[in-house]
Amino acid sequence: QVQLVESGGGLVQAGGSLRLSCVASGRTFSRYRMGWFRQAAGKGRAFVAHINWNDGSTDYAGSVKGRFTISRDNAKNTIYLQMNSLKPEDTAVYYCAARNMLSTEYNYWGHGAQVTVSS
Repeated sequence: QVQLVESGGGLVQAGGSLRLSCVASGRTFSRYRMGWFRQAAGKGRAFVAHINWNDGSTDYAGSVKGRFTISRDNAKNTIYLQMNSLKPEDTAVYYCAARNMLSTEYNYWGHGAQVTVSS
């Protein structure tokens, strides 16, 4: 059974940093794309970043490019989202997700981690 477990959320002042972690288990993820999404209160879920587990290629939403970095640790089956220069508008629940590279939709989701950025 696939499990994605996020950690590392919290409260931080604007301009600060946080690092989210997502531990993946239950299968081999070498042919998966791992993503981070976020959902602010009253809004829909939005793409933040993704990384391909096999080659490490990445992509980012325009709103976080240059401030956030997604990475992976193969040995720990963990992906990270390093968030720098945080803004109040980054406040949201952040979700880790996984999809097979042959699929068009993310199949697996974590329960989410709250990130709150105060002004």
